[in-house]
Amino acid sequence: MDLELRHLRAYLAVTRERNYTRAAERLHITQPSLTRTIQQLERILDCRLIERTSRRFTLTAEGEHFRAVAQRLLADLDTAVADLHLRSAVSIGFSWLLPDTWFADARTRFEALGGHVEIRRVDDPIAALQSGAVDVALYRRDSRLPAQLASRVIGVERRLLAVSIRSPLARRPDLRWSDAAHYPLVANTITGTTDETSWPTAPPGRTVVHCTNFDEWIELIAADRGIGGVPELARTRAPHPGVVYRDVPDAPPSRVRLVWRVKPAPARSVRRFLDVA
Repeated sequence: MDLELRHLRAYLAVTRERNYTRAAERLHITQPSLTRTIQQLERILDCRLIERTSRRFTLTAEGEHFRAVAQRLLADLDTAVADLHLRSAVSIGFSWLLPDTWFADARTRFEALGGHVEIRRVDDPIAALQSGAVDVALYRRDSRLPAQLASRVIGVERRLLAVSIRSPLARRPDLRWSDAAHYPLVANTITGTTDETSWPTAPPGRTVVHCTNFDEWIELIAADRGIGGVPELARTRAPHPGVVYRDVPDAPPSRVRLVWRVKPAPARSVRRFLDVA
């Protein structure tokens, strides 16, 4: 039999408590099981570590020496494990445009603790999260999430109206959100922030052109297949020669969420990232 960590932990518990019953309780095992573990340790080391009688509990010279060795080994191991936990990478899945200020601050705080953030561009952050491809997802939709996922709002973004340069709305003064209600709509059904429910007063039978990613969405807008809504970040981060982003004072804001798995429970590094983010 080889020496195992359980032997070291059992031996140190016995030497601290100087009593097998109390040591077994500390380790949440039975006293006979603890006694067998110490006996196995002595056979592995081929020496007597503990002199035990009905009235006395003392360590042999070898026992004192091995106690110091075991303490050092376990302390070094615990330190190494804690350090690796801190250095663990957390992957963030996003479909487009990370919020600049939030991400810079969250990454700085997490990496100051020794961790590392990886960013991964994915078409469907929720699917990537469920498959285990990413640890945390950035999500902007208000749709219901699966039961094994949890989310938290981390910010609110102003919403702009995106229209083709050929659309009458590109030049219309004093534009209101309701002015776009009767125009055909381009909706990204996977990660978009705006769909037909974003206009409660839209007429029945409104034309809705569906797509599944931002690249398709912006090209459809440029082709004047419809209008769309998008967070303000797109104006500077995703300009397009065929698209005009219009400020609309009464446009409903969109929310940004972090989403993570709760079943199975998130790793310690993920919990630490969520705490700082």
